Formats: sequence, structure tokens, C-alpha cells
Amino acid sequence: MTTNASPASLTEKQREKAMKRRLIKRDWRMNKAVYLMAVPVIVYFIIFNYIPMGGILMAFEDYSIKKGIFGSTWVHFDNFIRFFNSVYFWRLIRNTLLISFYGLIFSFPFPIIFALCLNEIRNVKFKKLTQTISYMPYFISIVVVVSIIYDFCSSDGALTKLAAAFGDTGGALIARPEWFRTLYIGSNIWQHLGYNSIIFISALAAIDQELYEAAVIDGASRWKQTIYITLPELSSTIVVLLILRLGQIMNVGYEKTILMYSPATYDTADVIASYVYRVGIIDADYGYSTAINFFNSIVNFIVLFVANTISRKLSETSLW
Repeated sequence: MTTNASPASLTEKQREKAMKRRLIKRDWRMNKAVYLMAVPVIVYFIIFNYIPMGGILMAFEDYSIKKGIFGSTWVHFDNFIRFFNSVYFWRLIRNTLLISFYGLIFSFPFPIIFALCLNEIRNVKFKKLTQTISYMPYFISIVVVVSIIYDFCSSDGALTKLAAAFGDTGGALIARPEWFRTLYIGSNIWQHLGYNSIIFISALAAIDQELYEAAVIDGASRWKQTIYITLPELSSTIVVLLILRLGQIMNVGYEKTILMYSPATYDTADVIASYVYRVGIIDADYGYSTAINFFNSIVNFIVLFVANTISRKLSETSLW
């Protein structure tokens, strides 16, 4: 049974729609330039992020370049099962999670500590010089960074000789599996320390200085000001970045990995991204590599969702 809405209610709805249209038109007139500036960004994401998502279908196919995405044989979950049964599965999961976990433990706090230290420097010129120097490694090509690592960690490199001076007799550090994670994460800290600290330095600059003045009047030391004012004010920024970082827990960049590793270090160096590169680009097994990457993305999404949910329940900060 259907009921017709009363004339009064229809009139009310029409008034609401007319008001919404007027608000949209007024907003467009006021912010036309902003919307036009957003068009290239929207087009970019549609072309390079959303349209390629159709390629996910390859994960469920025995993909053939001749037949294309819509003509290849549908194999359902065979590619996923093949990956789960692979002899490399647990090695890839272990290496990916360990490198990400160690990076989270060691790489994530360093920019925060660095920003806090810079915040305590009173000499403006020295502070700016330190910031500038810390940013420079970020703009060095990853190929150059890996070349530097090879130079320092080869059989006659400075770090290898330093390790030998402390009793290490294993030879070149770069060729030893037990050193791969240390070199990978250590070089990441060096390269990204200054750049990753920018957002924390900006957050520190936004803290109300009257809070510090009141703390000084109450006799609080610099350490107590950091504990009771600075860190609480930074907490929302730290939590948001931590959630985003957890959402990339399975993402270990293949570029640096394939430049650094060798068959001798596969046991600790081979990660999901580098394996996808080998089977997808070198072996041209596109369906299988797409399935692995899709699995990787699903895990990242689940971790991101769980981390955001926990953060929302324990604090007032969350992504959504």
C-alpha cells in the first residue's frame, strides 16, 4: 500500500532542495578557483589510481597479453592458493613484517625526537642550518644511496673495517644476510629523518606559547614542559601518522630492496614487493603477481581499519 505525501511536506522538501541548490551555487561562485584547481588532481587520480583498479581482475585469471583482461581464462582463487602453498610464502611474510616492524620501532620515533631536540635549540641560525642539513639526504637518489651503502659495507669499506675492529670476522657486511635489515633500516633513518620531521616541527610551531609561559610561572622545568605540554599537544599528529604507517605494514619498497639484495641475502632480504617484481616483471606471470599484490593490499587495509578502530575507542583521534 502506498501513501501520497501531503502538500505541506512536499512544499517543505521543495524548499529544502531549493535552499541546497542556492547554497551550492553560492559556494561555487565563492570558491570557483579552488574547484578548478582541484580538477587536475581529480583527473590524475581517476586515470592513474581508479581506472587501473580494473587490473585486479588479473588476480583471478590465467592472464594472457594476447587475450587481454576480459578474454583470459578465469581461474578463480588458484593464484592465491598457489601463493599460499609456495615454499617462499612464510619467508616473504616474515621478512616483510620484520623489516616493517623494525622500521616502525626505530624509524618512526626518530623524527619525533629530532623535532623535539630542534625545538630546544635557541640559536636560530644553528637551528636552520641543522634543519637544512638533515633534509639533504632525502633528495639523494635511491640508487646513489645504495651505492654509498655498497662503498661503506664492501670488503674494504669503512663500516666493514669498523666492525672488524670490534672483532667481526665475517667479511663484507653487504653480502651477509644477518646485516641486511640493519643496513636497510639504518640507511632509511639517515635518509628520511629530516624530511619526516617537518610535520612534527610544524605541529610544534602551532602550540600555544602561553602554555609554556604558564608552566614557567609554575616552576616547571624544560623536561616537565615536554612531558606535560609538548607531547600531549603532539599526540594527535603522532597517532594519525602512526595509523597511516600501520596501514603500510606490508609495504616494503622493492626499489631499494632489489638494489641491495643478492641471492646470498635472500633469506632475510626477500620481501613481498621484490618477489612480485621477479614473478611479474622478470617472469611475466602477471596474474600470479597481481594476486600477491592484491593479497598485500587487503592485509594493509585490514590492519589500517583495526588500528583506526582501536585509536577511535582509546582516544579522540582517528582517520574517520
